[in-house]
Amino acid sequence: MQLLIKSVKVIDPSSPHNGKTVSILIEDGIIKQVSSSKFQVPSNTNVIDVGGLHISPGFFDMQVNFRDPGYEYKEDLLSGCASASAGGFTGVAVMPGTHPPIHTKSEVEYVKRKTSGNIVDAFAIGAITQNTDGKELSEMYDMHTAGAIAFSDDKKPVSDAGLFMRSLLYAKNFNGLLMAHCDEKTISLHGHMNEGKTSTSLGLKGIPALAEEVMVARNIFLCEYTSGKMHFQSISTARSVELIRVAKKKGLKVTASVNAHHLALDDSALKNFDTDSKVNPPLRTTSDIDALKKGLADGTIDAITSDHIPEDEENKKVEFDYAAFGMIGLETCFALANTYSNLKLNDLIKKFAIRPREIFGLPVPKIKEKEKANLTLFLPNKEWKFEEKDIHSKSKNTPFIGKKMKGKIMGVVNNGKSKIA
Repeated sequence: MQLLIKSVKVIDPSSPHNGKTVSILIEDGIIKQVSSSKFQVPSNTNVIDVGGLHISPGFFDMQVNFRDPGYEYKEDLLSGCASASAGGFTGVAVMPGTHPPIHTKSEVEYVKRKTSGNIVDAFAIGAITQNTDGKELSEMYDMHTAGAIAFSDDKKPVSDAGLFMRSLLYAKNFNGLLMAHCDEKTISLHGHMNEGKTSTSLGLKGIPALAEEVMVARNIFLCEYTSGKMHFQSISTARSVELIRVAKKKGLKVTASVNAHHLALDDSALKNFDTDSKVNPPLRTTSDIDALKKGLADGTIDAITSDHIPEDEENKKVEFDYAAFGMIGLETCFALANTYSNLKLNDLIKKFAIRPREIFGLPVPKIKEKEKANLTLFLPNKEWKFEEKDIHSKSKNTPFIGKKMKGKIMGVVNNGKSKIA
């Protein structure tokens, strides 16, 4: 592959070219030349020349569900990777909510084998407990040696505090990272949306913010006791942000991420019983959104994720009470964050490309000569309307079809391959 990207603005805090407009020559998957001056271009080189184009290290999504194995009719690893590349991601962490779950090294190896050589690097997140049922620890070390980069029971919080404590202690033996979905099920019991004025007016059972916050507080105490390492996924409430902020100031080994749709929508989006907006954790209030944005700005929240959860029509086009939680989000993640987060572009790229890899202990791509080309191309100021044709997933469960947003992905480069819009 020979590729020349002309007159592109670099957004990469670790690059000597950060903030500069340069041309980048890529040969055989390696950045051969970066220069603001004209240089000789080899023959048979594909040239990209788009006004206003920006480039950054390839985006990495810490939390996606690709449904494979077991639910391939909703999504499989290859269609999921296609969605990821369309959204500007060159790396993803695949959650273990499959059938069977990713709870042994065999499933970890399956993910690696099926996605080998793809333009998107897919890494498995192993289950904390066997079958993600919260009763017995999984084969965490075996999965770690097979390539699992962290451990989570996906949307099933480990309710047994002692078991979660022991999992933190066990993971310390190999510097393992645990990811926590925080939901005290005895409080959120059978809820369908955020508990508040909107849930009351709709007559729907609510999920109190307290259900998340109690579990965040418990997990912080366990992290402090064990000196373990923990990532809080899908944080959604103001008090959760404050609890994590205090924990970080105390020096605990905690990090956190927020889903892009939690920055864009509040619980009023459910007034028409839109099942595509039924997610877990639920859409919260405008004051919660303000707190999430402040948490992003001050570094309390480290990363922005899609929480991509494909669902078929049979699980979404039903009465609200019976609808499954979740929405797809890979193709809209960057645009939503760019539109609603209030972050400056340099800070936004840190949340998308740099901090996720640092948290997982993965190499961070750099835009400099002789480095591997792992890149995302985008137009940060382009306004566009998201349409069904923009969806590469097998599933279409998103409330953003027909919505305008700002920030258009133009392509990705990785593993000696390129996919340009």
